[in-house]
Amino acid sequence: MKRNKFYSGIATALLASTVALAGCSFGSDESSGDSDTGGSSGESVTVDVFQFKVEFKEQFEELVSKYEEENPDVNINVKTVGGGNDYGASLKTSFSSGEEPDIFNVGGPTDVDEYESYLADLSDTAAADAALEGTLTGVSRDDKVLGLPFNQEGYGLLYNKQVFEEAGINPDEITTFEALEEAVQTLDSQKDELGIDAPFAFPAKEKWVMGNHLANAYLADEFNHSVMEAYEADTVEFAMGDQMKRFTDLQNKYSVQPTLSLDYSQQVEENFSLGKVALIQQGNWVYNTIESMDPEFAQNNVGLLPIPVEGYEGSIPVGVPNYWVVNKESGDEVVQASKDFLDWMYTSDTGKKFVTEEFKFIPAYEGYEDLEIADPISQEIYNYAKEGNTLGWVFLGAPTGWTEGALGVAMQEYIAGDITWDEVEQKATQAWEESRQ
Repeated sequence: MKRNKFYSGIATALLASTVALAGCSFGSDESSGDSDTGGSSGESVTVDVFQFKVEFKEQFEELVSKYEEENPDVNINVKTVGGGNDYGASLKTSFSSGEEPDIFNVGGPTDVDEYESYLADLSDTAAADAALEGTLTGVSRDDKVLGLPFNQEGYGLLYNKQVFEEAGINPDEITTFEALEEAVQTLDSQKDELGIDAPFAFPAKEKWVMGNHLANAYLADEFNHSVMEAYEADTVEFAMGDQMKRFTDLQNKYSVQPTLSLDYSQQVEENFSLGKVALIQQGNWVYNTIESMDPEFAQNNVGLLPIPVEGYEGSIPVGVPNYWVVNKESGDEVVQASKDFLDWMYTSDTGKKFVTEEFKFIPAYEGYEDLEIADPISQEIYNYAKEGNTLGWVFLGAPTGWTEGALGVAMQEYIAGDITWDEVEQKATQAWEESRQ
């Protein structure tokens, strides 16, 4: 099985994860002291952050407040756009309106191309130096590091352990599509007794769920699990298109309806967290949301199944979802303050504890060997990575807007019954090739 080099780095960085974080102080005296924000000048510096990750919005804002307490001459304004909103389109609007953020997010090499003229070189940051091997590949240009990884994330099918147990389903035996289909049919036949509305909540309204994550599981192999190989590819072949179709069909058929009206919030909060469905296709980023709905359920009752891909049974996609970048047009003081904040977030004692315990991140950096992975979903993902049972994230190497604007839209048209699956592949392939010409 092919593997990205940095997957073994996850195990190296977190193998000693044995020390509990509960009860740790987050006081300013625990800062590593490597933050020098230029506040000594006596003049206030304002940094505007435009970020997409709604799941950790409150926790991130709390961390920002702690940083401002330690650095009173730095003001950080945070705007979060994500979830059901289009972050990419909102970011473009900010730039076109002249309200350019100082720190923002890019997804990988395609986004780097689009914003490269704005991106500051972050090679001199402590965070870049600590980044795990391979995590900077997609954001490096001409010996410059133009982005810093958020974290590591993984995804698959999250399932309700109690419902599975009551239905007599052994999750360890679900390694193939046929086994998953049988389990889903069992759940559907017993849904009244199990107290669920349907086996799945499939949010087909969200193009990213299908065009990014679902598709990635079946496209990773043809690009050798390399985001850069996808980035350099002139076409996409859908070599596993038949598998992709049947997995889409399974989720759509056995989901609460209508799937085209079902969004991310309804999927995670209203259906899965409240026990109305047994399965959702999502990753460890949903933990904070589930915990806010039902802490006991989040901690004890959520398991992870791999998306079934022939030849990669028992493997899950793991990768860097997004990167922090700094706008070099913001002025020297703001650029330096932005770098200092990002360094502090990932390399200071206070920041590292927030990254693991509050953000519930799987770190993409060295220096976390003594910190515990805070939630059970991330722990399962770490276990898959430690054992080498991973697929690459290649969708970030697709042409700009392709995953949602071309593939995601076409999949919605297929679910609506307007086009065939062959037409999905034809439309998506044509869009890819035209973008790369």
